[in-house]
Amino acid sequence: MDISQLLHDLFFDYTLRTVALGSAILGIASGALGSFAVLRKQSLLGDAISHAALPGIVLAFLLTRSREPIVLITGAMIAGWVATLAMLNITHTTRIKDDSALGLVLSVFFGFGLMLLTFTQRLPDATQAGLDKFLFGQAATLIEKDVFTMGIISAIALTLLAIFWKEFKLTTFNPEFAASLGFPVRLLDVILTTLLVVAIVVGLQTVGVVLMSAMVVAPAAAARQWTDKLSRMVIIGGFFGALSGVSGTLISSSGARLPTGPLIVLCMTAIVIFSFLFASNRGLFWNWLRSRRNRHTLRARAVLADLNTLAMQHPNQKHGHSVAVLRAMSTNPDGVSHALNQLKERGHAREQSKDVWMLTDEGLTEAGKDQKEDAR
Repeated sequence: MDISQLLHDLFFDYTLRTVALGSAILGIASGALGSFAVLRKQSLLGDAISHAALPGIVLAFLLTRSREPIVLITGAMIAGWVATLAMLNITHTTRIKDDSALGLVLSVFFGFGLMLLTFTQRLPDATQAGLDKFLFGQAATLIEKDVFTMGIISAIALTLLAIFWKEFKLTTFNPEFAASLGFPVRLLDVILTTLLVVAIVVGLQTVGVVLMSAMVVAPAAAARQWTDKLSRMVIIGGFFGALSGVSGTLISSSGARLPTGPLIVLCMTAIVIFSFLFASNRGLFWNWLRSRRNRHTLRARAVLADLNTLAMQHPNQKHGHSVAVLRAMSTNPDGVSHALNQLKERGHAREQSKDVWMLTDEGLTEAGKDQKEDAR
């Protein structure tokens, strides 16, 4: 299927449009709220909450015998919130560290959820069919009612994020200072974590319990490579999440038996890899390029200083000096020729004769400036 046909179906095909919109909503919410989890070094929290939501989903069904999205999401939200409070209490009241508390809660809640799911599937009740889809997600089953529910819940979470923006920002970067100002840091932690729970449970039907943690961490990790400002990171994280959601949906619709949830995560993985390599702020390629440029600049300045030292020791400051002498003075003899060519391009040195170089007037002035800066 060609790109134009895919784009046409994105707007006019009911199923594709609905799934893409739901995936985009998931990406925006998880990318924006996941930024705080990444900055607070709570990346595994998303994994723990998503696994802890499973017993809530099954219990909500057992109590109501309903598979309505709002019912199952409410159950997942309550279970995720209880798991979060359990983790916070464990770390605050015992000597158990954060990672151990996360692993403990994840394993207990997920094991309990699998036990309930196995029990439910043996019931002589056809309405339980499909609950296991929450393990790996089934985005193709999204309908307009599901998307509407996801949109309302995500909008409420993002609105609360905007309302408490200043408080969340302060407690994320400097909780001690926030406490000294009288902010209820513990309460704000609970509210922010609750919003993260909301973002996670919204996406369970789309990508499932197993993969949901990637949608919390990956967009924020990718956004972090592009900026050092929190507001931009939240916006970019939401954009990357939405982009991966729509891209994964389009790719899954282009062929048979292509699962939407895993493809969304794979698209997000591609965005993360690209960001790690080519992001303007922290990309490995640009860092390597800047480091290489800085090394060449330092070598050129070192050779300029050596030429200036030789010039100061000669009655005629514009007397030429051989490359062999400069290499003997340099800590990196192999880089002298390249450094001299750089100085020539800048107009700081010129080749007087073969392998004999001298400083220009601009070079003498520049070397004098460097000498004064070093003296400071």
